[in-house]
Amino acid sequence: MFDWANSSYNLVITSTIFPAYYVAITTNPQNGDKVTFFGRQYVNTVLSNYVLAVSYMIVALLLPILTSIADYRGSKKTYLQCFTWLGSLACCGLYFFNLSTLETGMICFGLATIGYCGGFVFYNSYLPQIATVDQQDAVSAKGFIYGYIGSVVLQVICFVFVLSPSTFGITDETFPARLSFLLVGVWWIGFALIAFHILPKGTPNAGAHNYNVITGGFKELAKVSRNVSKMPLLKRFLVAFFFYSVGVQTIMLVAANFAAKELHMSEESLIAIILTIQLVAVGGAIAASKLSQKYGNVRVLIVIVFIWALSCAMEYLIQTPQQFYVVAGIVGLAMGGIQSLSRSTYSKYLPPNIPDTASYFSFYDVTEKVSIVIGLFSFGFVESITNNMRNSALVLDVFFVAGLALLISLFVTERKMARPYQA
Repeated sequence: MFDWANSSYNLVITSTIFPAYYVAITTNPQNGDKVTFFGRQYVNTVLSNYVLAVSYMIVALLLPILTSIADYRGSKKTYLQCFTWLGSLACCGLYFFNLSTLETGMICFGLATIGYCGGFVFYNSYLPQIATVDQQDAVSAKGFIYGYIGSVVLQVICFVFVLSPSTFGITDETFPARLSFLLVGVWWIGFALIAFHILPKGTPNAGAHNYNVITGGFKELAKVSRNVSKMPLLKRFLVAFFFYSVGVQTIMLVAANFAAKELHMSEESLIAIILTIQLVAVGGAIAASKLSQKYGNVRVLIVIVFIWALSCAMEYLIQTPQQFYVVAGIVGLAMGGIQSLSRSTYSKYLPPNIPDTASYFSFYDVTEKVSIVIGLFSFGFVESITNNMRNSALVLDVFFVAGLALLISLFVTERKMARPYQA
């Protein structure tokens, strides 16, 4: 139910209505696609990428401290709640976003991102606590499936207002989009309360720390890093995960801006195709879970990352909305599989019965967040100097190819080591 709750942010705010709304209100005949943010001029999509990148960087810097405190006090559920409230209230604040409130709106956009990403590390750390190793692929996939379905339900509700505002007596053309942002905030916190009620509290682990809990988070990450360096399979997987996450997460965050700006797709068309992607992703998550049981996680991940690399290369060549639909369908199938399978693969590689899962999953999430920062800055920087988002897509493909090569290396190493179970 937590996935059901917070995935509405991922669909409405990062993937459909907000990107289309943002590009529309920040593009005009006088200034083109240029906007002024705190006195400095940016390309509108470059600014949104930079705001996202800074938000992810803040999360990456905060999480070591917060997970250390959570581990020390057993309070990971409290931080899960705090980040969720931050994200939902920031989404509600986007209701007031227009061109005259650009600075405030982009700050709310950034805070919503921090709330969404910050909560996920504490949420992810529950996986080994609530599921045994043999259940983790299925449980991880089930969470993403609930997220995809829940976000689609809310997206359809928002879609009704966007497509037919006159039915509800709406005359302000910006109101349906702004109402959608408000609904996301209410939906997010409302359904998250179910998870808050059911999920167990963390267990205090004060005896494991003999240092300040503020600086201890970074020391804990260093300790985890040292431990990871002694685990050849986990180390190889994390490096591969870092590289392909640069591509995966960046594409998921910029795809809507690409469609709106490069292909001039309407908000209605954009929402329709993203809804289709979400539904296809459900099948992808289920298929990945089933295939991993038969062929092993790494082998399936190799195929999925190859599909991502191919799709990213195709993005450079896309010229029509119809071509975008085809690539988006392929991406949707791969998206559901790679997210759930990456999380469960990492969980499987962890040593059994470790007391501080929050610290290990903090390391995992910091790895992912740093990869997103690099991806977004790379994408935005290349667009700013070439004025073409297609060139940015080619840069991302380099990361996919590197991740694919590293996964193949991991697969070969795993076969040689002949682990008791194949991740």
